[in-house]
Amino acid sequence: MAAGSRGGCDSSEMQPRSKLGPRAAPPTGLARGGGWQAAGRSLRFAAGFAPLPARSFPPDHPRGRRRGPARQRDAGPVTVVGGLSARFAVTDWRGDGGGGKCAQSETQRHNLGVEYLKLGKKVNEGKTKEVYELPDMPGCVLMQSKDQITAGNAARKDRMEGKAAISNTTTSCVFQLLQEAGIKTAFVRKQSDTAFIAAHCEMIPIEWVCRRIATGSFLKRNPGVKEGYKFYPPKIEMFYKDDANNDPQWSEEQLIEAKFCFGGLTIGQTEVDIMARSTQAIFEILEKSWQPQNCTLVDLKIEFGVNVLTKEIVLADVIDNDSWRLWPSGDRSQQKDKQSYRDLKEVTPEALQMVKRNFEWVAERVELLLKTKSQGRVVVLMGSPSDLSHCEKIKKACATFGIPCELRVTSAHKGPDETLRIKAEYEGDGIPTVFVAVAGRSNGLGPVMSGNTAYPVVNCPPLSADWGTQDVWSSLRLPSGLGCPTTLSPEGAAQFAAQIFGLNNHLVWAKLRSNMLNTWISLKQADKKLRECTL
Repeated sequence: MAAGSRGGCDSSEMQPRSKLGPRAAPPTGLARGGGWQAAGRSLRFAAGFAPLPARSFPPDHPRGRRRGPARQRDAGPVTVVGGLSARFAVTDWRGDGGGGKCAQSETQRHNLGVEYLKLGKKVNEGKTKEVYELPDMPGCVLMQSKDQITAGNAARKDRMEGKAAISNTTTSCVFQLLQEAGIKTAFVRKQSDTAFIAAHCEMIPIEWVCRRIATGSFLKRNPGVKEGYKFYPPKIEMFYKDDANNDPQWSEEQLIEAKFCFGGLTIGQTEVDIMARSTQAIFEILEKSWQPQNCTLVDLKIEFGVNVLTKEIVLADVIDNDSWRLWPSGDRSQQKDKQSYRDLKEVTPEALQMVKRNFEWVAERVELLLKTKSQGRVVVLMGSPSDLSHCEKIKKACATFGIPCELRVTSAHKGPDETLRIKAEYEGDGIPTVFVAVAGRSNGLGPVMSGNTAYPVVNCPPLSADWGTQDVWSSLRLPSGLGCPTTLSPEGAAQFAAQIFGLNNHLVWAKLRSNMLNTWISLKQADKKLRECTL
């Protein structure tokens, strides 16, 4: 997941020593002597290190049975490749502060939930991040953010303390949201406050931009268009990553004719179409997700890469506050994105603090994108226990959208009073509910429910091979004043319910939008494969 950046690594840069005495036993990859010193690239990076509790000793240590409290010291930050730092806790096993210090054992680190990553060479370095190989995790890299903010292809560049953690939080939350929705991304997991693990990708040197509102550079390139003009559907643009030429805008034809090949995948018409479709879907998912925060997503910039293991195109790089424009309440004057930094006439400490507060505002709220206040459930009513397998399929499909589903048995013909009692039970707790009526033969369940509740009802009859063509009419031919649609597919019934809940639940809507995209991509790839076989 290395974005067009350059860089190497010189182990001679790793010289800072800790203040621990010479008797401290060094962790793996540290040289022993007057202090601790990074040795080559074998240093293990501690993510979220937790110190040993008092009176805790390695069971294999000779002083494990000694009496008296154990005193701890922290070896302090040790500079690692490219400015990464790790903290190693060292416990003094002697109460008098004497020798006998030892690094934590592998068993203790495991028990504490601490993970150490062995860093490989620096793959790439960009303006705001560094990328490292992970020898113990083939096919993965570590994306380390920097406390640096830039504008105009680094024509303006400043250090902003804390930006690395802010950007990492934003990116991790956004990728988690998209991944849970079903979008294929390179993101694996957040590793520390300032770094995350990602699948190793060969990056496609194109920035894809999706715009809902005309602003910024679009106005300069399209004189006569007023700021605020809205695009329906969103407008897609692409820019070739070339700092020397200020990232020129490219056409679809230029990208195809470039005949790029990354990770063994040639970028042709199919791949360009997939990236364009994905860009729009990703924008729409994030746009919908920001709406509950009363925040308008104006535009978005993303990049794709080819996963070196799977050979497929995935969303890669980062999506942080440098990647979009966000206007609270749709008001440009309240902008919270990097544009507030670009617009500075003079960069002062006070101005940088204002920019940092904007970034923190976004990082705090982006975590809310992973949640929803909206509730909802599906209640499947089956006329007989013999319909259970059909109903289980509906429940399973509901789970893919994150919608709770309950199964009940009731017959509108044989026990109408009980059917209406069950209905009242779910109406009474205030949770939005979609009822699915599963009844074969003569379907009275759906129409009875529809005529006695204001909640949505959908018929999903389990038709038999013998009488199915006759039985289905009891679900289709309804008395006037009733409105319960019929679908024969259990998955279709679940999707119908999801589309209702998706109106007010951005997480459900995101899964629906992602399903649309993935279905389109699978058809596009199948067509390409068929044409290649024919040719």
